[in-house]
Amino acid sequence: MASLRAAFRLPGLAKVAARQNTFVNTAVRAYSTKPQGLKDRLRELIPEKREEVKQVKKELGSKVLGETTVDMAYGGMRGIKGLIWEGSVLDAEEGIRFRGRTIPECQQVLPKAEGGQEPLPEGLFWLLVTGEVPTTEQVRALSAEWADRAALPKFVEELLDSCPNTLHPMSQLSLAVTALQHESEFAKAYQKGLHKTEYWDTTYEDSMNLIAKLPNIAGRIYQNVFKQGKIAEINPNLDYSANLANLLGYGDNATFVELMRLYLTIHSDHEGGNVSAHTTHLVGSALSDPYLSLAAGLNGLAGPLHGLANQEVLRWITKMRADLGGKDASDETIKEYVWKTLNAGQVIPGYGHAVLRKTDPRYTCQREFALKHIPDDPLFKLVSQIYTVAPDILLEHGKTKNPWPNVDAHSGVLLTAYGLTEQDFYTVLFGVSRGLGVLSQLIWDRALGMPLERPKSYSTAHIKKMYNMK
Repeated sequence: MASLRAAFRLPGLAKVAARQNTFVNTAVRAYSTKPQGLKDRLRELIPEKREEVKQVKKELGSKVLGETTVDMAYGGMRGIKGLIWEGSVLDAEEGIRFRGRTIPECQQVLPKAEGGQEPLPEGLFWLLVTGEVPTTEQVRALSAEWADRAALPKFVEELLDSCPNTLHPMSQLSLAVTALQHESEFAKAYQKGLHKTEYWDTTYEDSMNLIAKLPNIAGRIYQNVFKQGKIAEINPNLDYSANLANLLGYGDNATFVELMRLYLTIHSDHEGGNVSAHTTHLVGSALSDPYLSLAAGLNGLAGPLHGLANQEVLRWITKMRADLGGKDASDETIKEYVWKTLNAGQVIPGYGHAVLRKTDPRYTCQREFALKHIPDDPLFKLVSQIYTVAPDILLEHGKTKNPWPNVDAHSGVLLTAYGLTEQDFYTVLFGVSRGLGVLSQLIWDRALGMPLERPKSYSTAHIKKMYNMK
């Protein structure tokens, strides 16, 4: 506002300004009512957060955060408390909280599209970055900004178009994100010399550009591999999820668009210890730019024990339905099939979680979506039956710490119900969503000056020596 007023105080314009006072006041009011942008708000928050972290380290730095056992070291560092992750915390009994808010709370308070009922992922990104619930106007501005940043460089389009359709969609996603590193503002600024307190600025710009481009990448992969290669344009008047649905060819289905809004919101962040989040943080701690950092995280997400789990669930469910003759089955028949799977030395995909000891709230909200929109879908009905019988069987089996379903137990069934049956593509959608969570944290890693991650390791021989084991 100061700059606008100053323009009308320049020599030679004073008389014009006086004569057009009404115009000036109108312009000032319009300027002052413009919603505050995300980066402007982040710039205000960073000094406060830096001071908070400084105080926490000063007063609590010597406090014991957790206890490490030999089992934890051999168990993939399972449960070791050793990371800072601002966006979300996962409680074993309560489930995920995004900046202190549960999924139902986020569904209630985050802005929605006009006529929509599910939260917009733009709103969740704002919440993850600032800890604050944005206004509808701020979210609309963020939607427009991402649409404006969404275009892919020609060489990335050509790179994707040249990939054989036998190359897994996740490999193509990682390839495209890595190639976009050519555009990294952080990498260019770092090479020129950049004060470490300003690392966050170009990291923010890279993250915003990358998030904006992910739907275009995903849509191009989907059309090239599974359809006829016809690529839609980003619509500047649509929100992020609606544009993604349109790029996939499902933009005319309003309920599918709503599903995308829910899907992208709930898959975005799950604290820092999961493979994709931790990998992005780890690579980013070496001051790799956001493109290289997210590409590394996506490669972790592509593993069968992480993002590919939703495919495993759907394949098991569809095989069950086929083995049962493609018809509705009794609970007793489902029980027999579950036991058959366990007795064959296999797991029940979609059940159990490394941290949770209750039904995953992400499963619950997807179930509520299905009950509302597709209650009679055959695969959903089968998922519901499994939900009623599997936990007791797993408890009786005794080898599962958490017998309750996780997020992967439901997502594939919802996508299939709306015609998106290409299972190899599901993890790409997961990757688009996960970018929101890990990149919001990477911005804060840079703002707070988080150091290179370097945990200590021991050999088996050294552990035996430590405890005098012969």
